[in-house]
Amino acid sequence: MAEIIEFDDIDFSAYEQETDAKQKVKDASIWVQELIDRIKNPVHQPRVLMPWRKTHALVQFRPGEVTIWGGANGHGKSLVTGQIALSLCAQGQKVCIASFEMKPMKTLERMGRQWSGENPDHPAFRGQDHATEYLLDIYGQFRDWTMGRLFLYDQQGTVTAKQVCAVVRYCAKEKGVTHFFVDSLMKCVSGEDDYNGQKAFVDELTAIARDHQIHIHLVHHIKKPSDESHQPNKYDYKGTGAITDQVDNVISVWRNKPKERKREEGKLTADAEAAEPDCFLICDKQRNGEWEGRIGLWFHKDSQQFVAMHGEDPQALFNHPED
Repeated sequence: MAEIIEFDDIDFSAYEQETDAKQKVKDASIWVQELIDRIKNPVHQPRVLMPWRKTHALVQFRPGEVTIWGGANGHGKSLVTGQIALSLCAQGQKVCIASFEMKPMKTLERMGRQWSGENPDHPAFRGQDHATEYLLDIYGQFRDWTMGRLFLYDQQGTVTAKQVCAVVRYCAKEKGVTHFFVDSLMKCVSGEDDYNGQKAFVDELTAIARDHQIHIHLVHHIKKPSDESHQPNKYDYKGTGAITDQVDNVISVWRNKPKERKREEGKLTADAEAAEPDCFLICDKQRNGEWEGRIGLWFHKDSQQFVAMHGEDPQALFNHPED
């Protein structure tokens, strides 16, 4: 099953800072030789991608980078990043999630639903022995599938930036984690107006990502928009502008509440339902990529997944018993 990492169980002091300058100051010829070796024997690293095929030529998650995921409260940042974390595991990556706003059980409850495509609270599963067996099979498979792939850091509430950085280093060094999710930035820094603290924390995360060649995903909040139809950009993020300046990629999650409002009022036509996405991922920055723009997604309620097209089935990671 997914491994839970608790701060009290591990001595993280050795991971709180990198102090050995000897390991960092090297002769330039070492890197030149690496370039020569790469030309002689090119290594084609697998591209690490989002779960939706239509995004594969647009965005990738490279080692040594930091991606910031932003959005207003309730716009689906955790759902999107949870689905992406599952996709990363399916691509052979090792993932750790440090959510300071949600307990591990709730995180896994959501991810299990996304992984299986099934809603365990659906009326069809109530009071039926065969349905209970079916759900037990689902979550037994989910437990086994996450083993060695998915780790969770068990700590809710506010933590220090120093603690978080220590956990990231520990996971990179000891667990071989290649993607680390921090949810969210404001839980790691003392206050919204602590601009120096925010800048220092993000700077440290970028250094850790670079030094350990992992990818760090940092969830952050945006300022409250004046209008719910406003689609966010990198200038809407709370705190210092140095946050988006320092990271490699900026992706905002925007839930299409105007569309939801039309649906509630009975004003949404079938054509509009199919044509207008439920959510946009807005890429405002991709330092080492060529593309910036919007990706439209539709929400599949039972699975809690986002899909690439209206009416598309959720992506299947779970092997159904009849398969």
